[in-house]
Amino acid sequence: MSNNRIFSIVIPIYQNADNLNETIPALLDLQKKLIGYKLELIFVDDGSTDGSYGILRKYFEIHRDKIIIIKLTKNFGQISAIQVGLRVAKGDCIGIISADMQDPHELFIDMIKRWETGVKLVIGERAGREEEARKSILSRFCWGMVNRFAVNNYPLGGYDFCLIDRQIVNEVNNINEKNTHIFILIFSLGYKYEIIPYIRKERTAGKSRWTFPKKIKLFIDIFISFSYTPIRAIACLGLILAILSFIYGFFMIVNTIIFGNKYPGWTTIVVLITFFGGIILITLGIIGEYLWRILDEVRKRPNYVIEEIVENKQGI
Repeated sequence: MSNNRIFSIVIPIYQNADNLNETIPALLDLQKKLIGYKLELIFVDDGSTDGSYGILRKYFEIHRDKIIIIKLTKNFGQISAIQVGLRVAKGDCIGIISADMQDPHELFIDMIKRWETGVKLVIGERAGREEEARKSILSRFCWGMVNRFAVNNYPLGGYDFCLIDRQIVNEVNNINEKNTHIFILIFSLGYKYEIIPYIRKERTAGKSRWTFPKKIKLFIDIFISFSYTPIRAIACLGLILAILSFIYGFFMIVNTIIFGNKYPGWTTIVVLITFFGGIILITLGIIGEYLWRILDEVRKRPNYVIEEIVENKQGI
């Protein structure tokens, strides 16, 4: 095997100071098992304010030939951090992993072996979690919805730990889509893939920044970006309501002819006005989500802004 191959790993960093002294040595240790490969670690500091950048610089001074640091001007989000990392990565194959060490980094060795057989995408799928059952059930429900209504055959456990071929990276780098989900985007390109199931570990240090509002936004972004379901649901709902309104109107006419207009019907009117008012607001909200994303694309504002790239000028 050629000794000139490069294996890059992109690691988004946001408030991970409590994890980095464990994460960085563990990832650097992979070089011992990467026979015939040069390891490249790309840490993208996504606007951290907790000292993460200082820790990254400390390790860079010791391992200049293996570490690249990309510092963004502010917190643009995990997806943007991964996007910029993929643009900088030089690897023949590129891994993506979180900095919290909940994913088994040693699995990259098995992923590379599968990549060497011609597989373009190797997915580490969360088959289970060492976390409270509530989170696991909610996660599987959300990804099940994505599988059913947005992207066929998408892993039911979801994934954010994977290895991708340079060809896929080049394709992703040519797509400048906003409000997207990088992992669904990679999967939707249709390349040959294999899945390696694993149990996601419980976080041992630091605090997760993956808050519930961020999860809701991601869920909405996925369905707006990758599915026609919301807008089609509006059309179907309109058709159903039209049919029900026709049936109700016919019933009222028949009832009036047979029994006369005994009831003034104020309750019915109030209920119908409230119901249809709610439906209209929901409909406008869904349409507004689509329009906002169109506006966001048209404005061409950058997904991220790089403040500094710290790397060995002599190259890897």
